[in-house]
Amino acid sequence: MKFSQTKEENWNFSSVVEGLRGLYDRRLKPLEVTYLFPQFHSPTLDAGEFSSKPMILLLGQYSTGKTTFIKYLLGSAFPGMHIGPEPTTDRFSVVMSGDEGIIPGNALVVDAQKPFRPLSKFGNNFLNRFQCCQIQNPVLDSIVIIDTPGILSGEKQRLDRGYDFTAVVQWFAEHVDRIILLFDAYKLDISDEFRRVIESLRGYDDKVRIVLNKADMIDAQQLMRVYGALMWGLGKVLGTPEVVRVFIGSFWDRPLRYDVNRHLFELESQDLFKDLRSLPSNAAMRKLNDMIRRARLAKVHAYIIGHLKKQMPSIVGKNKKKQELINNLQQIYDSISRLHHVSPGDFPKLSHMQSILSEQDFTNFPSLKERLIEQVDVMLTQEIPKLMQMIPIEQTAAVQQGKSLIKGGAFNDSVIDSPFTADADMAINRGRYSDKSALEDDKDELIKEFESLQPVDGLLCGSGRLKAKLMESHLPNITLSRIWKLSDIDKDGYLDIDEFIVAKRLVSIAINGGEIPETLPGHLIPPSKHKYISPTINGIDDYNETKY
Repeated sequence: MKFSQTKEENWNFSSVVEGLRGLYDRRLKPLEVTYLFPQFHSPTLDAGEFSSKPMILLLGQYSTGKTTFIKYLLGSAFPGMHIGPEPTTDRFSVVMSGDEGIIPGNALVVDAQKPFRPLSKFGNNFLNRFQCCQIQNPVLDSIVIIDTPGILSGEKQRLDRGYDFTAVVQWFAEHVDRIILLFDAYKLDISDEFRRVIESLRGYDDKVRIVLNKADMIDAQQLMRVYGALMWGLGKVLGTPEVVRVFIGSFWDRPLRYDVNRHLFELESQDLFKDLRSLPSNAAMRKLNDMIRRARLAKVHAYIIGHLKKQMPSIVGKNKKKQELINNLQQIYDSISRLHHVSPGDFPKLSHMQSILSEQDFTNFPSLKERLIEQVDVMLTQEIPKLMQMIPIEQTAAVQQGKSLIKGGAFNDSVIDSPFTADADMAINRGRYSDKSALEDDKDELIKEFESLQPVDGLLCGSGRLKAKLMESHLPNITLSRIWKLSDIDKDGYLDIDEFIVAKRLVSIAINGGEIPETLPGHLIPPSKHKYISPTINGIDDYNETKY
């Protein structure tokens, strides 16, 4: 899908990413450069940042299992990996696909094909602790994973880093697709530096996921207490009324110490991996969302700089007026909010702006140029909505090409779809891996129930007694319709005894809260109906599944 803009220039965007890059260069970047946005917030965006794969950032105190978590996701070790009970990871490590080896930080930030060039502003102390670990792995064909140094407890260790750790984390938070905060269930703690890091993530709440790792190291009663303590601690740090989602598990390949919570860990792991697995299909939407967030901040920033310039005297009293404006910045925020109808949530943090403004020369600030603001408004109201219309088309194409989900490692279909998953013998999967058919359960009673409905020539039509019997379940009509279409395997408009048993099995699943699938799994197809199904091999099933 393409669209063009012909008023000023003829633009043709063949993809969402290309469109975002073009809109940024032509609409948003001029506003940012004019009003010194990079000096206050984040550097201008390079081409590599638009074309980068989805990124996952791991944060946590030392020895919470960040590096082990990456190994668990990949299903293998990676260059530069160090695991141990002491603070083993002392640098930011970007784990990505490529020829096996390590690229030092200084070389990494000059590569225009990678999205890390803006990190050069943090200096050599940071770049000496920054590296790229490359390895050929199917998981990394779809995503990039960023390992981080363990966050320490002491103030001395924080100061001795030699670079602004929180500022680096903020840069990554702005550019990644998912932020995973790991906590150790065995030694739960939130240090002062970790608290500052979590607070710096405000504004990116939609990207954050919490993982309570090493939960197998404690028993069920202790786990309940640790979970409560974590929620209480997070409630004070996050400062939001919403309850944060916490995934509980033990993400490594060793035997579980306490096996009693195995089922819980499996369910939590499936939920977390389901969230991560969809990152490639949602990458364009994330980039678009971040672009909108950046544009709103850039507009507000321009209003602030323009207002400060307007208030400055032309000859005398400049320093005094500058300090007065900085002290009254909150009142300026309120004035801009009323005048330009800006939401208070769009303004940058007050203390952050005051700190940077104190180092600026207000007389060099430019006056407000409405034309630049109007260009960004056109982008937000007219051009970005057109890009959003392209996203479903790109997602459909990605599904058809098999590029919409992460594959390999812990995301391997053979791992997700196996007898060892938490739901392997639950709901629709019951009997799938058994040598006894799930349709044999209570078969004698179901035959009697079928006969009581007085079938004609061994068949029941969809109206009359059969309809009344199925409606006794009190399931919604739309659910019963799906069950009927799945059960009528031969599509003759009637149910025989085998199809009736399938229908009752699906009704039981729905009543107990299970989901009715779009297709009938092979293990629920009676032997008498195999002739109606094309025999193919698709994963574990031996038959094409019947669709409703």
